[in-house]
Amino acid sequence: MISPLAYIHPEAVIGENVEIAPFVFIDKNVVIGNNNKIMANVTILPGSRLGNNNTIFPGAVIGAIPQDLKFKGEETTAEIGDNNTIRENVTVNRGTAAKGRTIVGNNNLLMEGVHVAHDALIGNACVIGNSTKMAGEIIIDDYSIISANVLMHQFCRVGGFGMLQGGSRFSKDIPPYIIAGREPIAYSGINTIGLRRRGFSNETIENIHNAYRIIYQSGLNTTDALAKIEEEIEMTPEIQYIVTFIRDSERGIIR
Repeated sequence: MISPLAYIHPEAVIGENVEIAPFVFIDKNVVIGNNNKIMANVTILPGSRLGNNNTIFPGAVIGAIPQDLKFKGEETTAEIGDNNTIRENVTVNRGTAAKGRTIVGNNNLLMEGVHVAHDALIGNACVIGNSTKMAGEIIIDDYSIISANVLMHQFCRVGGFGMLQGGSRFSKDIPPYIIAGREPIAYSGINTIGLRRRGFSNETIENIHNAYRIIYQSGLNTTDALAKIEEEIEMTPEIQYIVTFIRDSERGIIR
């Protein structure tokens, strides 16, 4: 399962049933779990940690040092969970002293040319479109769909179960459950089809919709809008997620 034309550092730890194609480079201080498929010309550098059942396509680079001038060679990691598909030429940089690690969770699809910068946190079951670029310390919550050629400013957060239009760029947070698009980026409704596909009930979807009507259409400022939601809408886990996400946002949300 390991090509003689691959280079694997003697100190690298390789699990069981791992397929490693020709011209793969695996450096020291790398740990790779079981049942991974690593295609030709993949580079896996120090600090990389791979779980199980991942497929990495040609040209990907995992664990390169951060593109951050504050980085001083500290020991950090780039951690990838289980069941991810990482397509051609994806780059995942390792962390800095800020957080110490970059994390890609489980069951994600990172399409061709995606860049995951230092200290980023990608959750689970996300789809990240071709050539999307994520700056340092961003957060993408579970079940997000990020279309192609999206530019994410550092420290931004994308809420779960939403969808971002291709070519978007933003420097504020994107709340959960919504569709965001246009230029400049703006709230474009809730992700009704995606929520139904994920098993959300019509009642839950309607409550989410009502919450966002208050946030975006009532004319209230954010603080008053959140208070009105807490007063008028049943505080289900979905509504609590919205309220907590927005209240905790340091950059503010898109309008």
